[in-house]
Formats: sequence, structure tokens, C-alpha cells
Amino acid sequence: MTIESDPHLSMVREVTPRTPEGCEECLRIGSPWVHLRLCLTCGHVGCCDSSPLKHARAHAYAEEHPIVEPLEPAEEWRWCYAHEALA
Repeated sequence: MTIESDPHLSMVREVTPRTPEGCEECLRIGSPWVHLRLCLTCGHVGCCDSSPLKHARAHAYAEEHPIVEPLEPAEEWRWCYAHEALA
């Protein structure tokens, strides 16, 4: 799958992180995270798959918002959870 061929890229919007200080769910329950992922459809901030609770993946499947990017400013890539591939 290439960048141009992922149909989920049409779901990407100009978003603002809803909780730029951390994973939305982890902040609520006091859980740690490793890295943060930004949903490019709604601005949800979730923890990555290396984190204990994998909230970014859970959000992607529950809300059908598969495209995320890292919240870390030095990283520039996108991931599609539906295709398990870079988008």
C-alpha cells in the first residue's frame, strides 16, 4: 500500500490535539504511556502500541478513525491502523 492508494487518507482533517499534555484516557485514569499518537480525523490523543493500554489503536477501531501521526514534533509519518501500514 502506498501513500496515494490508502483510501483512509480522505478522512484526514486539520486537527488540534484535544489533550496535548498526554493520552486522553491515560490522563483520566492515571496510567503511564510511552509515545503519543494524534488522530488526524478528530484530534484525539492516544498512547501508542508500546504503551500498556494502547488507547490510540482502541480509538481508531471504536471511532473508525484509522489515520494517526506521532505527536512528537520531530517525527513525520502517518500510520493507518486499518491497513497496518504507513499511510
